[in-house]
Amino acid sequence: MMLNMTVATLLDEGVAHLRAASALTTDSPAASHLDAELLLAHALSVPRARLRSHPEAAVEPHVARHYRKLLARRATGEPVAYLTGKKEFWALPLAVTAAVLVPRPETELLVERALALGPRRHGRAADLGTGSGAIALAFAAERPDWQVLATDVSEAALEIARANARALALERVEFRRGSWFAPLGAERFDLIVSNPPYVAADDPALTGLQHEPRLALTPGNDALGALREIIRGAPAHLLPRGWLLLEHGATQGEAVRRELALAGMRYIRSHPDLAGLERATEGQLNDQI
Repeated sequence: MMLNMTVATLLDEGVAHLRAASALTTDSPAASHLDAELLLAHALSVPRARLRSHPEAAVEPHVARHYRKLLARRATGEPVAYLTGKKEFWALPLAVTAAVLVPRPETELLVERALALGPRRHGRAADLGTGSGAIALAFAAERPDWQVLATDVSEAALEIARANARALALERVEFRRGSWFAPLGAERFDLIVSNPPYVAADDPALTGLQHEPRLALTPGNDALGALREIIRGAPAHLLPRGWLLLEHGATQGEAVRRELALAGMRYIRSHPDLAGLERATEGQLNDQI
């Protein structure tokens, strides 16, 4: 084993290692290269750009050992975000741990729609099942005059969300522990948003997500269980003409629209993510409660 490796040789080693493990991680060659770069930059505590500008730089043996341990964990499918402890969402740097779901790029669609539905200067919004706080904090950053409340049943998740709020100077976001509407009491909101678990417990897709909190991924055998519970409970917590906005699975749009209609919602619409798949659906409560 070389005692004095360079950035370039160690990066090549990392890319080769992850590509060899791609059958486990389902990574493309490009994704393997990106992951190897992210992990090496993290191990070296430098920006990714420095890997390319200084490929000849020597890497200390203890850093190389740490990098190889990270590679081994990534090869089992552990998300890069858990290995680095951070993930960017809506251009916000978020701390993440295995206590929370890794924020996905497609979930930024919820933020886009929330901003479109909540354009007024003042209002109240609630994020149910906030996890790392990604949606609530992104919305709060864009709507500084809104009151934003976020809930989660997991205290460990709320600790991460509160830490992110402090780091982003968004401590005005209020966090409460509890399942869905339970922490809201009799309060009503202009906007309720949620990215609940929507993968059935027997779905093979869960195999590739074994490192993430199961509670945030699946509601059990009924994939629509959490979505249905939120939709049916929403009218009691929305103001007249208030909006409910939900993320869901790519094949669940029709079922979610039907549930919203049964709950008395109007102006029901689904929106595609960047892949063209229905990913978010919204509905508005009637003027009369």
